[in-house]
Amino acid sequence: MPLKPITVLLVEDHMIVREGLVALLKLEKDIEVVGEAENGRLALQLARSVCPAVVVMDIAMPLLNGLEATRQILHSLPDTKVLILSAHSDDAYVEMVMALGASGYLIKQTAAHILPQAIREVAKGNTFFSPTIAKRRNQRRQKSQERGVVQNSKNESTPLSPREMEVLQLIAEGKANKESAEELHISIKTVEKHRQSVMEKLNIHDTAGLTRYAIAAGIIESSVQVTII
Repeated sequence: MPLKPITVLLVEDHMIVREGLVALLKLEKDIEVVGEAENGRLALQLARSVCPAVVVMDIAMPLLNGLEATRQILHSLPDTKVLILSAHSDDAYVEMVMALGASGYLIKQTAAHILPQAIREVAKGNTFFSPTIAKRRNQRRQKSQERGVVQNSKNESTPLSPREMEVLQLIAEGKANKESAEELHISIKTVEKHRQSVMEKLNIHDTAGLTRYAIAAGIIESSVQVTII
């Protein structure tokens, strides 16, 4: 009796990249792509609908970024594993998503030949990283042990609620309150309330500052907002 294939949801906003990943995974008999999404919000909806074993997630995406989408998916579907596939290889991004509960992190430039292997590993409950990231993490761990330092990144989390994170991303993308309200299907007054709360929690009281914070935190890419002064 054949084993049940590993179901995968692909989340990537660039269609060419997404199509390439689908073609790659179709060659694997034990992996089945059950959904595709071009933004974090659609990813969240599809994940709740198809309950995939593994979500392959990009970070920088419109409407809802991969960081917040990962947090919400893992909260809703604790048995689902998230494997990050990103062009960013910075340690800060890696530690941020691992603190959210992701099971692995691949760099897009080197992922093609190891993506199926990574999917299989995280589906088993293991972690998996691109070789360069794994090497850096091991080196940091060894240095920390030598110095007697205990890493505690799991306790570091954003002070913002999921809805506040969504509002922050829309602000950083240049959306007016009315546009944000329509996108989130809430009232303008509610958007204004969330906006004020975000500013108070982050102690940032202007749009340019919120945008810079969103870029630094990996919520949006720097190319999304070009009017920062």
